[in-house]
Amino acid sequence: MTQPPFDDVFGSGPIEASETLVESQVLLARERREFHASLLASGTLTIDRDGVPSNADRKNSRSVTWSQSIAHKLRAETVDERAAGQTSGNTFEGAVAAYINSSFPALSELRPGTWDIRKVTGRNPSGVSQFEQYRHLADLDRAVKTNPMLRASLGNAYVVAPDVIVARYPVSDAVINATTPIVDDSVATHASLRSSVQPDPILHAVISCKWTIRTDRAQNARTEALNLIRNRKGQVPHIVVVTGEPTLSRISSLALGTGDLDTVYHFALYELEAAVRASGDDEHIALLDSMVDGRRLKDISDLPLDLAI
Repeated sequence: MTQPPFDDVFGSGPIEASETLVESQVLLARERREFHASLLASGTLTIDRDGVPSNADRKNSRSVTWSQSIAHKLRAETVDERAAGQTSGNTFEGAVAAYINSSFPALSELRPGTWDIRKVTGRNPSGVSQFEQYRHLADLDRAVKTNPMLRASLGNAYVVAPDVIVARYPVSDAVINATTPIVDDSVATHASLRSSVQPDPILHAVISCKWTIRTDRAQNARTEALNLIRNRKGQVPHIVVVTGEPTLSRISSLALGTGDLDTVYHFALYELEAAVRASGDDEHIALLDSMVDGRRLKDISDLPLDLAI
């Protein structure tokens, strides 16, 4: 069924202050607003002429209604047609990487270090092999490519192609010993954090970005998470998903359960919560509460602090 035009749903007048979050000036609030502004400017979050936002499933009335409410609060622009899925996915990945780049380094008092935060371009099957915990995967990839029997046995069980990574560079002994002598050549000779021991960056977090969640592809994030856990030699990185999906049942397909993904982060959880509660749908309010209270679903603004753990 065709949805009414966006202005007919919400009106075209100015948004009242009571409809928006209080515009706090703390860093994470400012960066959250900049993150949303970048999604609007890039055309990732738009509304078509039928009033359907670009992250909605037009065949699902709840998806449309809740995404309309989010888009209204974030002031989305109306366009004739939405961007192709791959285009919106790529720009969403870039926006998430930019958000982490502008917010996480500000937490240096909590999590010091020299960091590499970026969107990963290309989809090399051994894409994480540049990092200390996974450098052995480069050897495995070469062996699989030259040995048909090995390829038949392993398949792609080691493949991880991340969207956004956060990595920490190892530290010189001079930095480690800056305030008091801690290491020398007689001890800690295998410690991954020492650049004198090994030169590769240490993978701190892998962020899977899903502007929307479709049932046939939703579990890719879980598969890659399990590959990261099983195939590492050393510390497990943070493994999270950031999504713009408005439909709770689809979010729950990733958020519920433990053992693979750390947490799912929503690009506008506060706005989604307001929309779901305003609907009066007790079943979906309960589902939302179970994910939030169970620490399985958080807002994008929580992510930088969680990465500092």
